[in-house]
Amino acid sequence: MTLTGIYAMNPALFEDVYGPGERAAIEQHVHIRHPLCPGDALTPEHLAEVDVLITGWGAPRLNAALLAAAPGLGLVLYGAGSTRGLVTPDSWAHGVRVTSAGPVIAETVAEFTLAQILYALKHGWRYALGSLRNRAPVPRQPELGTGGSTVGLVSLGAAGRATARLLSRHDVHVQAYDPYASPDMAAELGVRLIPLDELFATSDVVSLHTPLLPDTEGMVGARFLESMKSDATLINTARGGLIDEPALIEVARRRPDLFFALDVTDPEPPPAGSPLFSLDNLVITPHLAGNLGPERRRLGRAMAGELERYVTGRPLRHEVTADGTRYAA
Repeated sequence: MTLTGIYAMNPALFEDVYGPGERAAIEQHVHIRHPLCPGDALTPEHLAEVDVLITGWGAPRLNAALLAAAPGLGLVLYGAGSTRGLVTPDSWAHGVRVTSAGPVIAETVAEFTLAQILYALKHGWRYALGSLRNRAPVPRQPELGTGGSTVGLVSLGAAGRATARLLSRHDVHVQAYDPYASPDMAAELGVRLIPLDELFATSDVVSLHTPLLPDTEGMVGARFLESMKSDATLINTARGGLIDEPALIEVARRRPDLFFALDVTDPEPPPAGSPLFSLDNLVITPHLAGNLGPERRRLGRAMAGELERYVTGRPLRHEVTADGTRYAA
């Protein structure tokens, strides 16, 4: 059986995700009817007889109008992360299957987070920034390293779970706060579930992996920051809006023993002259944790692999469930 498909996404990012090798793997199974089309420019002519939609950032929304124009659509390959802007109640009712590269992005975020955690436990940023500031070597201070340190993960979503798995290879105690995580999941990951206030008060490194939702915006405020143990580090690779930024600035000024490694901010990037840039115990990186440049081909390869599974009747590895937030095995 030959499937018919179309590429529909932001053209500026298409080659990043679906390079020649990824397209060749996909086109072994799918006949591409039209050239690449921006997601917001699809027409009924584009969608007629389409079985597979290959997309990514800038994907069209799977609303009733699109589904009416594509009655044969059975699979969407989404070479990006969250599908909240993609799926709709109509798409679930229509029976369209959606698979996302979100878990692949989570693995990349976890790799970056692990590097930051290990660097924090060695005081790497503190020594590097101190020597630049002083224009002289910085004397070594006692640091924990990975000799029994405690790492706290806020949320065990895809990135949090991936980080926990990487940390299991190191001599650290891992604890987590996630009101939706089951004891069985935590046990499988080797993670101890605890309340959020206890996590902030007892971790040597706290790493944020929570999605930004109305009830999580600004969740990390003065009370949690002030409760952090001496010499602790806060890492944020999730969303800048999770942190109450004025509270962070105030606590960071009052607690020079703490350190903050922010890969995301709100707004992003911070405006020139932001007080964040004046803090000696804080470093900002420009949202590096996700897939960048050639790393994005990992997303396209994952989608090609999912298509191979689909046409051979095997379970999809990254299929999105009806709530749009959890993935199958």
